[in-house]
Amino acid sequence: MKVAILAPYPPYPPRGGGQQRMYQIIRQLASRHMLHLITFTPDDRATVALEALQPFCRITTVPAPSRTRLQRLGTTLLSARPDMLWRGHAPLFAETLQLVLQTERYDVVQAESIEMTQYAPHAAAGGPLWVYDAWNVEYTIQQRAFLMDLHRPKWWLRAGYSLLQWFKLRRYEQRLHRSFAGTFVVSQGDQTLLQQLDPQLATTIVANGVDTGYFCPQPATVPVPTILFTGTLDYRPNVDAIQWFAATVWPHILRQSPSARLRIVGRNPGIEVHELASQAGIEIWGDVVDVRPFFNAASVYVVPMRIGGGVRLKVLEAFAQDVPVVATALGVEGIAGLQQGVQAVVANESAPFADAVVQLLRNKNQATTLTRAARALVLQRYDWSALIPRMEDSWMEWQAKRGSAKIS
Repeated sequence: MKVAILAPYPPYPPRGGGQQRMYQIIRQLASRHMLHLITFTPDDRATVALEALQPFCRITTVPAPSRTRLQRLGTTLLSARPDMLWRGHAPLFAETLQLVLQTERYDVVQAESIEMTQYAPHAAAGGPLWVYDAWNVEYTIQQRAFLMDLHRPKWWLRAGYSLLQWFKLRRYEQRLHRSFAGTFVVSQGDQTLLQQLDPQLATTIVANGVDTGYFCPQPATVPVPTILFTGTLDYRPNVDAIQWFAATVWPHILRQSPSARLRIVGRNPGIEVHELASQAGIEIWGDVVDVRPFFNAASVYVVPMRIGGGVRLKVLEAFAQDVPVVATALGVEGIAGLQQGVQAVVANESAPFADAVVQLLRNKNQATTLTRAARALVLQRYDWSALIPRMEDSWMEWQAKRGSAKIS
């Protein structure tokens, strides 16, 4: 089949969650289909980095749209469209896509993330099969953010933004699927939420996965008790998570394990993240080329998420690398087959969370039991090579239901 993939940003290098998902989709499908990636690129360096994908797909790039703060404020207050759509709004992209689709025949066009859904034609009866890969149910992220910030007066302005986006995104997500033959979701929970908005919605669960050959256990000596947190550090749910952990959990851990250190690894750390390094034992590493050595040197991996959605790839990476995990319930949300206390320890309050981390630092047998069960889970259910074929099966199913000519 000939497939066009619309991306909000380059899938390579595959460091963030969205990049990893897009990269694996392309990598897994390339041997069986003709792929054409059409993506925004922020600068020339990103365009050069994409050359690594040339063995897998044809690539067309469009300069990423930019907005001033005044423009963003205007659309936030005056437009009914969600802010995420304005982030990916570019007439040049629409023109480029139209030219591509007029010039060649495509069997499938797949929009990655909600930003790219605006380019789908409404009620497209003929032409390619349009499908949407929903990384999250976006309105729930803003809903959770609003409810969290509402209790903190200094964040009321931010809470107001989240309230607006909550309602805008819910209204948009309720309607947008009418432009698509089907939607991929990453978890049963996301599927339920979207079908509550539209009971007629056709969905298939294609969970986030992990490359279990790339992320695999590597024996390492950890001379100092090391707690690891990873993630994109300008992403609001991650910033909230690590700020809460540093302020309320980390002091409890240090009192019980004074030599412990906390490593925070991820791209684009802002001032509010860098400020955490002023606390004893906290290291900010920022962007790294390869995160695996940090997993190898970690005693415990923490996922203290309080807002967000979807399935977090970083949890699966920790599972794959045999690092014991302590998380909030939201941190491991959507991971099918996970049992609390079997593959990960779950705690939602600061003191129990800290106690769980310290217990794993002290009890190596418990840590080993957890990691064996966790790696078995990802090997059984979450290797990318077993997940991506579900997309191909759904393309065929949705095309048959649409009543168009069979995709060859």
